[in-house]
Amino acid sequence: MKRKPVFITFVIVVLLAICFINYYVTLPAINIHNPSLWWFILFILAIFTVGTFIRSSRIRETKTFNVRDIKENFKTTKVFKISLILTVLCALIFMIGSFLSSPIINAGKYCKLIDIADGDFGTDIQQISYEEIPLLDRDSAQIIGARKMVTMVEYVSQFEVSDDYTQINYQNKPVRVTPLEYGSILKWFTNRSEGIPAYIMIDMATQNTDCIKLSEGIKYSKSEHFGRLIYRYLRFRYPTYIFDDLNMEIDESGVPYWICPVKDYTIGLFGGETIARVVTVNAITGECENYDVDEVPAWIDHVYSADLLIGYYNYYGTLTNGYFNSILSQKGCLKTTEGYNYIAKDDDVWVYTGVTSVGGDESNVGFVLMNQRTKKTLYYQVPGAEEFSAMESAEGKVQNLGYVATFPLLLNISGEPTYFMSLKDSAGLVKMYAMVNIQKYTLVATANTVEECEKQYKEMLISNKILSDSSEDENQTDNLETETVSGVISSITQAVINGNSHFYVTLDNKQEIYDVDINGNVKIVTYKEGDNISFEYVAGDDVNKVVTIK
Repeated sequence: MKRKPVFITFVIVVLLAICFINYYVTLPAINIHNPSLWWFILFILAIFTVGTFIRSSRIRETKTFNVRDIKENFKTTKVFKISLILTVLCALIFMIGSFLSSPIINAGKYCKLIDIADGDFGTDIQQISYEEIPLLDRDSAQIIGARKMVTMVEYVSQFEVSDDYTQINYQNKPVRVTPLEYGSILKWFTNRSEGIPAYIMIDMATQNTDCIKLSEGIKYSKSEHFGRLIYRYLRFRYPTYIFDDLNMEIDESGVPYWICPVKDYTIGLFGGETIARVVTVNAITGECENYDVDEVPAWIDHVYSADLLIGYYNYYGTLTNGYFNSILSQKGCLKTTEGYNYIAKDDDVWVYTGVTSVGGDESNVGFVLMNQRTKKTLYYQVPGAEEFSAMESAEGKVQNLGYVATFPLLLNISGEPTYFMSLKDSAGLVKMYAMVNIQKYTLVATANTVEECEKQYKEMLISNKILSDSSEDENQTDNLETETVSGVISSITQAVINGNSHFYVTLDNKQEIYDVDINGNVKIVTYKEGDNISFEYVAGDDVNKVVTIK
């Protein structure tokens, strides 16, 4: 009998050692909303319960194990009784909490995790310049980054390129950034005092790749060890925070930071996952800032992950009419398509994905844009081809070359919702580009450059009477800088171009020629030589195009 306290003490010491090692390695958040913490507690309690049961005198005497032995030990062994009750109680709380947090009884609450507003495609999504269109997907960026690393002789033997490649807006340009990482544990030992010396930045539009060398190395990263491992560094400072995926971003000065969203659960114990706070860690100095989610600085792009936002919409689309409707009749149920991409808009990164019916047809009823910083979500009712159908259509256009299409971007081309995608060869390098009309996905243009692809696509729109020459001319001037001029008409001449009447005007004391399209400026017919006139125009190389007569 004297051995029992010694045994129990030994078991407690072993369990405490296991707890410490587990905490240091797995870094669980000490938070009742953390499911992994509950599983760990159950594991420890189960070990302790089994250990005290096996150690009981009756088991050692009879060498048997049955239900009667458990009942007997429950009556006679106080420690076993307490540990068994705690194990069962903990398991019941976990199971009941999981059920009470589930969509089965909280369908209405899950629908309200996101607010969705209707957007206007023509107003919200303006036609962007070629410098703003991301031409590379993540896989292509990884290939380019790896090739860049090979050329960096001073780093290639000690460091590798991380697979992070976070897409952000940097100085109004879409770029992907990723840090270098230590090549091995031995190379960490020899380089840890200086830290990681650089990060890679890839311009998604021009495909230019730069190695940004730092005056002081990155000391806190995912490839560090011990106290400087970014996960452990955060855990010891914020033991109760449940962190979402960490992303490396750079501020407008190019300083690298770890962006660390903090999860919160708003439905029961484990349901209604959202983001409550964001912690930023200076990757060089380790300095931390803790922000409320509504006060996050504008340069930060990744607060809500793409998977979290898409999950929100799927809850909204499938549970609007109740949980059992989403399983049985599925009346009015919508879901997002299988893929997604990113769009740069309003100096933020927005997740784009199509919306289709749960029935699984190959068409979209619309699409959504979801802001990764603010969670703002806009729905656009633009029915048309599902993204993978458009990808197959583009691949079919170049099937002799065997190119594979990337997941599409959504662009506004002359007012038409258009899928844009890169076409990659077997090595994963971008070789061509394709534009596919969303509503008529048989209209496919492919070319070696974005400019030529857009030109061919617009010609297809005109030839198929989706777009007229005059509306195309108007779209070309919508986003260009205009100037104003006034003067006396010295000459005015009419001409017919592509079936449309144009008036060519010159003014006294000016050599420039001004082209006035009668469509939209019909009052030009009332002017003659010697009249005063004032208009806005867009400067051209040979002829200035008049936008509006004042």
